[in-house]
Amino acid sequence: MSRFVASVLRLSGAVRSVCTVVLAAVFSVPSAVAPHAAAAALPAPTSPRGAGRAAVVAPLIAIALAVSGCDASNGSTGKSAQVLDRPVLVAPVHYEDLAETRTFAATIKPRIESDLGFRVTGKVAQRLVQNGDRVRKGQPLLLLDTNDLKLQLEQSEAEVRAAKTNLVQAEADEQRATELQKKGWTAAATLEKSHATAEEARGRLTRAQRSLDLARNSLDYASLEADADGVITATPVEPGQVVASGQAAVRLARLAEVEALVAFPETFVERAREASGSLTLWSVPDRVYEVRLRELSPAADTATRTYAARYTIPAADEAVRLGMSATLTLREGTGTRSARLPLTALFNHGHGPSVWAVDDKGRLTARTVKVARYDGRSVLITDGVAEGESVVMLGVQKLDAGLIVRPVASLSF
Repeated sequence: MSRFVASVLRLSGAVRSVCTVVLAAVFSVPSAVAPHAAAAALPAPTSPRGAGRAAVVAPLIAIALAVSGCDASNGSTGKSAQVLDRPVLVAPVHYEDLAETRTFAATIKPRIESDLGFRVTGKVAQRLVQNGDRVRKGQPLLLLDTNDLKLQLEQSEAEVRAAKTNLVQAEADEQRATELQKKGWTAAATLEKSHATAEEARGRLTRAQRSLDLARNSLDYASLEADADGVITATPVEPGQVVASGQAAVRLARLAEVEALVAFPETFVERAREASGSLTLWSVPDRVYEVRLRELSPAADTATRTYAARYTIPAADEAVRLGMSATLTLREGTGTRSARLPLTALFNHGHGPSVWAVDDKGRLTARTVKVARYDGRSVLITDGVAEGESVVMLGVQKLDAGLIVRPVASLSF
């Protein structure tokens, strides 16, 4: 027991006071008595009662000694950096021109697809093309029955001949009236009447000639011809059907320029204007075509609530066919060089978004970073950490500045 008391005497002030109180409580010694007096007042542990007290005091003194040892140890190392044998997952920071990509389903469409119709009314006599046929400019597509049109042409020609005869007669009468008026053998009213008759005959001839031109045009319109190179995509009329002037008789898609038709959600409409894109055909996945936005609908479709957009394909070749399915890939550039980190690497201790940087010795340093954009489970930063510097990926909330840890390289994040 004397050795226990001697150990108490060597303890630090706070722990020694605790041990003194314990001794006083066990042996009924006043706490105000100094440890030396307490040691002198201790009875010899000859009786069972004394031995029991000693058995109680010994563990208590041992605990006090252990606490004192811990306190001394902390006091000796508190001024140096704390070393933790804790592995932390780290990865180097790499800045690059990051771009967000999005894909949309697209369909190949012609830029111009028009419904062609006859300019005159008539009965369809013959259809010369079928769906899918490639045609050239000026190639006949459908023919009308020309019997009535030929009759109209003959009628117009007869009217022209009659108008010419009347004009010859009227001009002769006008000439005679003019000569008689010069000699004073006829009245002035007669001369004026002959002038009016001749002028009317000239007008009738002009009108008859215009009617003849229209009749000739109508006969030419009986043949519906392609106005450009393209492919037939629809033939809604059949031979024997009577069609009106302007009624759609065939649909022609021009092949001079094809486009990709895509539908955007309302959340992507404005971003689509600034994004650059490329196109990949499902049938030819290894070939990529650059595209350019040509048209973006200002209003959403009432059924799908999407906005239609058309992208031109300047380098389209024979592989790009109408109606094909394709994938449109749009890339949005961030404008500056950015580094992508997982959200688990970020923490905030009141100084803004920060990360733990790890130096070559494993020492942690807090770095405040500039966040460009949060992107799902990752974040894009533009400043705050140097290129190639290692940062902690996980467990950042359990770390403190100045700690020395054991870095473990991350394969990916």
